Formats: sequence, C-alpha cells, structure tokens
Amino acid sequence: MEIFRTVRLLRAWSRAAHKEEKIVGLVPTMGALHAGHASLIRAARSRCDLVAVSIFVNPTQFGPSEDYARYPRTFDADCAMAQAEGADVIFAPSVEEMYPDGATTFVDVEDLSNRLDGQSRPGHFRGVATVVTKLFVTAEADFAFFGQKDAAQVSVLRRMTADLRLSTEIVVCPIVREADGLALSSRNVYLSAQQRRQALALSRALGVVESLAGRGRRDREELIEAARAVLGAEPEVRVDYLALVDWATLLPVETAARGALFAVAAWVGETRLIDNTILS
Repeated sequence: MEIFRTVRLLRAWSRAAHKEEKIVGLVPTMGALHAGHASLIRAARSRCDLVAVSIFVNPTQFGPSEDYARYPRTFDADCAMAQAEGADVIFAPSVEEMYPDGATTFVDVEDLSNRLDGQSRPGHFRGVATVVTKLFVTAEADFAFFGQKDAAQVSVLRRMTADLRLSTEIVVCPIVREADGLALSSRNVYLSAQQRRQALALSRALGVVESLAGRGRRDREELIEAARAVLGAEPEVRVDYLALVDWATLLPVETAARGALFAVAAWVGETRLIDNTILS
C-alpha cells in the first residue's frame, strides 16, 4: 500500500490505472477509522480494481466552537486498518496541499446545505462540498463510497455531483452498528461509559419510529413525538433535531411514505451524534 501526500501523485496514480482500464474507487474519510469505514473499504474493494482511502481532517467543515483541534487523529492505526481491508493507496494531504495559500474558491450547494445538519452547523456543508469536490477532481475516481449515517451529507453531495456534472458516482453503504445498536462514529470515543449507555437512546428512538411506521402510524408529528419521548428519558441527551424528510431534498414530509428519511441529531453530554433510518 502506498501513501501519497500530494494531489499530483494521487492524480497520476489514478490516470495510470485508467490507462490500464481499471476501475478506481475512493473512500473519503477524516481518519479515526472504525468498522464502519472498514465496511466502506470492503464495498469499494468488491466493486473496483483499485481503492484509494483519503485521510484528511477538513478544517473548513468545522465551526469556530467545534472540535477540529481535538478531533481524533490515529494515522498509523488508520493505515493498518485500510491495508488490512484491501486499500491500495492512502491519500493524506496537508491542509496547505488541499487549500493552497490564498485559496478563495468554495462550493456551496444552496438551500440544501441549510437543512438538517446544515441548519445546526452553518457553513458545515459548504466545507464538505468543497473538500469532496477537491477529492473527486484529484482522484478522478469512478466510484466514491459514503455511509448512510451521514444521510444529509449524501443528499448534498449527490446534488453537487449532478450540478457540476462530476463523473464520480456516489455509492451509499448501510449504517454499521455496535451489537447494542449504537451507530459507529469517530466521535463515540468522546463518550464516558454512562454517556455511551445514554447514547443508545438514538437507535432506540429510531426503532420506535420504525415500529410505528410499520404498523401504519405514519403521521410526521406522531413519529417525532414518539422519538422525542425516548430521547427525553435520558438526562444527558439534548435533541438538536428530529425530522421526517424526503431524502433527496431534505424537506419535511407530512407522512412517512416508503423511502422517507427519519433523522435525529442529539447532544450526549458535549458530544453531538447523528443517526437515521430509511423507512420502508
């Protein structure tokens, strides 16, 4: 497995692969890899001839009061996991490599970027869209793999890719959970033992919503209030948002039609977690 630090090297590698008519996959990450990331690498490996994993903690998607400085950085362990799962390349650029001195160009997916996490974290999706565009242009990958846990992000990136006519196809992979239901997240390491137990309220709330919807109880407010009751029972859980939306537009829908996204974001202590389910 090779480690590239520059745009030039990654692009040259991808172009050489395409000359040999090989399919290139990209797994964009901010590092602190866990089993959820491993599942994305495996998905890429099964679909592509060659796989690149990017490891870059992107400063432009963090707000001034967010956790950029303390975001977990575990580069050596990340490389070991990526290699074990079959990655061919790690792309680990510096901030200066991704944002050259004097850079003033950003990608803003209007309206969509202000919904769900974008409403709670102003500017977040601007940073995400910008860095992912840079990664797509650099890697020139045929496919890029993302997790459903970041469903709002997926919606923004799908719109961005379509609008800019980028050639990379986005592949969405299922949420990976611990045995007790907690969605895997790099931020889970911030949780104390007690907070981790309380964080299970997110997946329990989604389970209640799925059960109600499965029994034909599809009214948005009823589903949201049922989820809120589950979350409200835990003293360290503070709801950021509960939403039933169309996955493509992230706009609210009145009833839980097949394919609707029910999403939750909540603070558990000082750690913000997200989770969701696609209702069937």
